[in-house]
Amino acid sequence: MVGSRRMKAQTYADRRAKSFNRSWSDPTPMKPDSLHGSRDNGDLQSSSGALDEGSQEDADWEEERELERAACEGEDFTPPKIILISSKVPKAEYVPNIIRRDDPSVIPILYDHEHATFDDIIEEIEKKLTAYRKGCKIWNMLIFCQGGPGHLYLLKNKVATFAKVEKEEDMIQFWKKLSRFMSKLNPEANLIHIMGCYVLGSANGEKLIQNLKQLMRPHAIEFKSPLELSAQGKEMIEMYFDFRLFRLWKTRQHSKLLDYDNLL
Repeated sequence: MVGSRRMKAQTYADRRAKSFNRSWSDPTPMKPDSLHGSRDNGDLQSSSGALDEGSQEDADWEEERELERAACEGEDFTPPKIILISSKVPKAEYVPNIIRRDDPSVIPILYDHEHATFDDIIEEIEKKLTAYRKGCKIWNMLIFCQGGPGHLYLLKNKVATFAKVEKEEDMIQFWKKLSRFMSKLNPEANLIHIMGCYVLGSANGEKLIQNLKQLMRPHAIEFKSPLELSAQGKEMIEMYFDFRLFRLWKTRQHSKLLDYDNLL
């Protein structure tokens, strides 16, 4: 289980603070005339820098797109489907055993809700994608965690809300880093399903999803969180799971009489 051996979760902010080197500016005062001139030059440089940065980002995007295309060559290639499974989900340890057995592109990642960090999850996703096929990217993803209308309970003391994904640096970086694993070849928006909670059950849920889409730009991402008993929910379940085994697991999820043999 990802992060299960970590006794103390070190946040992105902690690591950043440790590696931070204090820099000092030149204390020499500037003359008023030179100050205005410097400001004008600075504006021009900023404008020019922004254009250069935009051009470089476009070039990087195309380069990464071509690398992904080369990695995905072959008629037998199927884009990977990643399932992130929080250990906080009841009977989560059995979820990897109920995935679709006829589809090797479904890749489960069970992580320790108590001790894992966002970086642990990102590192494991990278490892799994490399093992599946180096250079490939995600077209479909399922995040299976607890939560509720307007929030996702991703990690211990890390609840994603529309306000927190604007302020908490480690959470911001998680979604930005996650976006780098999403496909640049998919002709449609890459899809992230959310299961285990109905995050879209409130206006705050809609705000949260909009903020996540913003963080993951320039990738086009569509989020879906259908009710499991709906037609869309059944379609979502069948994309990742053996539907018969999923129903068996679901009916006994909160029972002590789980039939282990059917799930192993």
